[in-house]
Amino acid sequence: MKTRLANLRQVPPTALFGIVIVILYIVLAILTPALTPYSQREIVGGAFLPWTSAHPLGTDSLGRDMLTRLLYGGRNTLGIAFVTTILAFAIGMAAGLVAVTVGGWLEPILSRIVDMLMSIPQLIFKLFLLSIFGTSIPTLILVIAVLDSTRVFRLTRAAASSIAVMDYVEAARLRGEGPWWLMTREILPNITAPLIAEFGLRFCFVFLAIAALSFLGLGIQPPLADWGSMVRENATLITFGDITPLIPAAAIAVLTISVNFIVDWMLHKSTGLKE
Repeated sequence: MKTRLANLRQVPPTALFGIVIVILYIVLAILTPALTPYSQREIVGGAFLPWTSAHPLGTDSLGRDMLTRLLYGGRNTLGIAFVTTILAFAIGMAAGLVAVTVGGWLEPILSRIVDMLMSIPQLIFKLFLLSIFGTSIPTLILVIAVLDSTRVFRLTRAAASSIAVMDYVEAARLRGEGPWWLMTREILPNITAPLIAEFGLRFCFVFLAIAALSFLGLGIQPPLADWGSMVRENATLITFGDITPLIPAAAIAVLTISVNFIVDWMLHKSTGLKE
């Protein structure tokens, strides 16, 4: 118990704040159906009703409860962003490890494909692909995951390249270990620190990308709630001095800052850097 308290005291205030906020978001996302009396699709009153006890954040442009939409928007966006980030890492990390371990002609081919994808402005490319293949949730996840996997590939390849030339990796090759063993037992365990940090950053970028696409009308589609689309649908309230459309925008900003606080702390801890 004392050891746990001592370890907790070593966590900087910014990282502790980030951990608390992330846990709060996760708990709210899990408990959303139990916390909301309405459905995210349900019309409960007139459009743009003011804040009342029945509707703590009023209603939106169609008369749906804003608090309910806010909670379901976080649940939808966080869930889709998490799945997309995992898929992006699975693609990018696997390709990066294979490129370094197998080498030969495969590495330059994969690298040139990644360079080509990264040379196109990402938001424009995502909008282009979604306008062609549609805006269903599986398509949204696949498009963002494939494009963001290029960043994961570059990091994995750079980190693994310095490990693949180490003596213990060469020793494993000489004793006849196959590529799978080299990737999973020799290289991957020694590059986990930068990959974990990149996972947090990549989640932020994916989360922001989904919100931006939804704001532009090509992300999570109605009637599903999403923080980006909530800002767009209710932006007219700002002209009347109502801050309700800014609440989902603030929720996006708070989550992004919190995750970055945690990532900064993890990088300092893993690399031994001191303030």
